[in-house]
Amino acid sequence: MTLAARLTRSPLPHEPNRAAEAAERFAAQPPEIRDLLAGTAGCSPYLWGLMVQETAWLEEALAADPDAMFTVLLDGIRALPLDALKSGLRQAKRRAALLIALADAGGAWPLERVTGALTDLADLCVDTALKRLVAAEIARGKLPGLTEADAEAAGGMVALAMGKQGAHELNYSSDIDLIMLFDQDRFDEADFHEVRAGFVKITRRLTALLSEMTGEGYVFRTDLRLRPDASVTPVCMSMEAAERYYESLGRTWERAAHIKARPCAGDIAAGWAYLDRLRPFVWRKHLDFAAIQDAHDMRLRIRNHKGLHGALALEGHDMKLGQGGIREIEFFTQTRQLIAGGRDGDLRVRGTVEGLARLSAKGWVPPDVAETLSADYRAHREVEHRLQMVNDAQTHKLPATVEGLDRIAHFCGWGDPAAWRADLTARLGRVSGLTEGFFQPGRPGTDQSLPELPDNAGEFVERWPHYPCLRSARAREIFNRLKPDLLTRLTAAPRPIEAFAAFDGFLSGLPAGVQLFSLFQANPQLIDLIIDITSVSPELAQYLSRNAGVLDAVIGGDFFQPWPGRAALQAALSARLAALKDYERQLDAARAWTKEWHFRVGVHFLRGLIDAGEAGREYADLAEAVLAALWPHVVAGFAAKHGAAPGKGAVVLGMGSLGAGSLTAKSDLDLIVIYDADGVEASEGRRPLAARAYYARLTQALVTALTAPMAEGKLYEVDMRLRPSGNQGPVATSIQSFRNYQCNEAWIWEHLALTRARPVAGEAALADEVEAFRQRLLADKGDVGRVLAGVVDMRRRLAEAKPAKSAWDGKQGPGRGQDIELIASAAALIAASPATAVAGQLAAGVAAGWLREEEARVLADSYTLARKVQGAARLISDAPLDPARLGESGRTFLLRGTGAEDAATLQALLDRARGAAAEVIETVIARGPLEACDAD
Repeated sequence: MTLAARLTRSPLPHEPNRAAEAAERFAAQPPEIRDLLAGTAGCSPYLWGLMVQETAWLEEALAADPDAMFTVLLDGIRALPLDALKSGLRQAKRRAALLIALADAGGAWPLERVTGALTDLADLCVDTALKRLVAAEIARGKLPGLTEADAEAAGGMVALAMGKQGAHELNYSSDIDLIMLFDQDRFDEADFHEVRAGFVKITRRLTALLSEMTGEGYVFRTDLRLRPDASVTPVCMSMEAAERYYESLGRTWERAAHIKARPCAGDIAAGWAYLDRLRPFVWRKHLDFAAIQDAHDMRLRIRNHKGLHGALALEGHDMKLGQGGIREIEFFTQTRQLIAGGRDGDLRVRGTVEGLARLSAKGWVPPDVAETLSADYRAHREVEHRLQMVNDAQTHKLPATVEGLDRIAHFCGWGDPAAWRADLTARLGRVSGLTEGFFQPGRPGTDQSLPELPDNAGEFVERWPHYPCLRSARAREIFNRLKPDLLTRLTAAPRPIEAFAAFDGFLSGLPAGVQLFSLFQANPQLIDLIIDITSVSPELAQYLSRNAGVLDAVIGGDFFQPWPGRAALQAALSARLAALKDYERQLDAARAWTKEWHFRVGVHFLRGLIDAGEAGREYADLAEAVLAALWPHVVAGFAAKHGAAPGKGAVVLGMGSLGAGSLTAKSDLDLIVIYDADGVEASEGRRPLAARAYYARLTQALVTALTAPMAEGKLYEVDMRLRPSGNQGPVATSIQSFRNYQCNEAWIWEHLALTRARPVAGEAALADEVEAFRQRLLADKGDVGRVLAGVVDMRRRLAEAKPAKSAWDGKQGPGRGQDIELIASAAALIAASPATAVAGQLAAGVAAGWLREEEARVLADSYTLARKVQGAARLISDAPLDPARLGESGRTFLLRGTGAEDAATLQALLDRARGAAAEVIETVIARGPLEACDAD
C-alpha cells in the first residue's frame, strides 16, 4: 500500500512560500502527497532541505509502500563494506529520516512504528559498523585468538542499547546511549590487556564513524556515559568488570536504566547472557518501595540542574524533563516496575506503554490511569518529534516565542494554535497530577503533627532510635516521615499501650529498615496489619521481623482472594522451581514461596476471614503442595549423581495430622517413604548405589531439602518415627518389607496410625498400590476385640508418658484431642474405612454399627472445639496455652472462634466437652464388641 493510500492527516504549512515551492517541485505527485510535502516543508527547514537533496530518490519512494522502502534501506546498509560506511550510512540516515518523518506527519505510521523504525535503523547502523571494524582488526592481527569467522559475532564484543533505543522508542533526533562490553572468557588471560586495548580502539572508531558531522551529515550522536563509573573506566569494558561494579556499587538510577537495556549489536547471545547474570541487581526479589524515594530524588536533581522549577508555562517548557513531561510518565512506569518486577517477571518489559499495560493488568496501576498516561505519552512523543523535525535538533523544549509555538501547532495539524496550546497545557497538567502524588514523599494533605501519646507509650518511642533498623540516616529519614501516621494508628488501637509494646517488640527485631519503612509509607494500611499481628502474636511478630519480605505478598494483588486449593498451589510452585536450574536456588525459592502462603493463611485466620478448621485444611494443602512439587527435584538432583531410581520409584506417605488433612501453624510433618525396586539390585549412574542404600539416601535428601537451614530458613520439621520399627528401622522401606511387617509384625497402634496415612508425593502408580494395600490391611486387622485391647493399652501408655501439661492442654489427656483421634482411628480400623480425617472416621464407626450417632456427635463436637483452641494457640505462641499470659488482643482472638465471652467461660466449655467425650470413650470401650453391635 502506497504512502498516499495510508495518509490520515497532514501538517499545515507555517511558511506558505516554502510550501508553495515544495508543491511545485513535486507537482507530479497526487494532491494528498503534495499537501503532505507542502505542509512538512512549510514547517521544517530541515526536512525541506532533505527533500531538495534527495528529490530523485523521494519521487521513487513516494510511489512505493513505505514499509517496503524502509526494508530496502536496511538491506542497503547490511551490504556496505568498511570503506563505504562513512558515506553510505549517512545517505541511508538522510533517506530514512525523510521517509519516517513523512510517514509520521501524515499519520501513515503510528507512534510505535515510527520509534521502532528509528530504533531498527540505529541498531543496524551500530551492528554493521561494529562488525566491519572488528573484522578489520582481526585481519590486522590485533585481537589475539580471533579468526575471520569470529567477526560475525564481533569477536565477543557487544553494544548494549540503553534508554529509548533499548525500549525501541528512539525519538526523531535522538542520541543513542550505548554501553560497550566484551566477553573476557573468549580470550586467554595473558591476552586480556591487548584485547581490551583493541576493543577500546574499535569503540572510539565506532563513535567517530557514527557521530562525526561531515558535509553529508551524521548518522547518530553516540553517548557512552551510561557505562559503570564513566569518568574513570575505559569506553569498552569486560563484562566481568561491569558485573563487579553493579554488584558492589550499582545505584537505583542504574537499575532503572537497565530495565530498557538490550543487546543491539555484535555478540547478541553474549549480551543476553550478561543481562541475565545482571538480573538480580536490576530486579530485587522483594518489593522495592525504596525505589520511589530514589526516583523522586533523581527527579528533583534533574529539575534543579536544568532549572525546571516554577509554574507551568508553555513558552520554553521542556517536554521531556519538565512538569507533566515524558520523563514523568517514564519514571512513574519504571519505578513501579522496579518495585514489583523482582517478584513478577511479566512486568520486565522495556516499552513505556507496554509497561503501563502490564502494570494495569497486574493491579499496580488503575486501568483508567494507565490508559490516560499511555494516550498522553503518545501525544507528548509526537510533539517531541515535531520539535526535533524542525531543524534536526536534539531538543525537547517548546519554542520560547508565540511564533515558534504556532509553527509546532501547525506542524501537528492544528489550524487554531490557541486551541492546541490549551490542549497541550491541559495534558501536561493531567500528567503532572497523576504522577506527582506517587513520588511525593511527604504524603501531602496528611497532618504531619505528632499525636498526643497515651501514658507510658513515650518510653517505647524513646527506644526506637537506638534499634538496628534505624541505624542508617536514610532509614531514619523515611521513618520520621512515617512516624506521625504510625503513632496516630498505634494511639487509635483498641488497647494502645499493648499495641505500642507489641510494635516495639517487632521493631527491635528488625535488622534493617529502609525497605520495610518505604513499604509502609507507600502502603499505610500495612501498619494496621502489623499492629494486629504484633498485638496478637509476639512470636509471629518476631518471625515478621526476620522475614519482612513476606509482606510483599499482602500487596501483590491476590492476597485476599479465595484459597486456590492444593492442585493450583502445586502447579504454581512447580512452575517457579522449573524456572530455576540450580538446586539450592530451588530450595530457597521453595522456602520463600511457602513462607508467603503460610503467612497468608495466618493473616486470614488472624483477621477472621477463615476459621480454625479452614486454616487447618489450608496449612495441610500447602504442605502437600510443597512435598509434591519439591519431590521431583529432589529425585532429579539425586539421580544426577547416582543414576535413575531403581525399579518403580518411591512414594511419600503423609501420616498423622498431615494424612488427616489438618495442620496447625507450627505442625511438623509425619512422613513415611516406601519404595519398590522391582527386583533391580542397584542404580546405574556415575556413583551407583544398591537399591536399599539408594532409597535410604534419597529419603535423607528429601528430609534435608525440607529441614536444612538456608538463606530463607527451613521449610518444615520432619518426623519419621511412624515408619516400620520406628527409629530402629530403615528410613525408607521396600513395599515388600512394608507389607510383610504390617501383616505379621506390626503392633495394633501401628495399624491405628495407618488409618491416617495418605500418599502425598511420589510415583502415582506406586501410590495407588500402597493405598490399595492399606485398605486391604484395615479390613484384615479390624477385629473389634483386638482393636479395643490395643486402644486401652495405648491410652494407658499415653497417660503415663504424656500427661496433660495444663488445664488448657488441648491434646493430651482423657477426652482431649489425641484421645478422640485414637477412638476415631479405631472406628476407621473396625469399619475398614479409607477415611483419614476424624469426622469421616467417626461417621464410618456409626455406619459400621460400632458407634451410636449421639456418641459420634459428642466426640466430633469436642474435637472441633479442641482444634479451634489448639489452632489459635499455635498461631499465637509455641508455649503452652495460658490465657492469663496473653495480651488482651491475643485473648480476643482466642475467644472469637469459640463463641466464649471470656477465658473462664471457654475453660468451662472445654471442661464440659472433654468430660462428655471422656465419658463416651469409656462407655464405648467398656461396652465391648458384641454389645456395640447389639445396642442398635
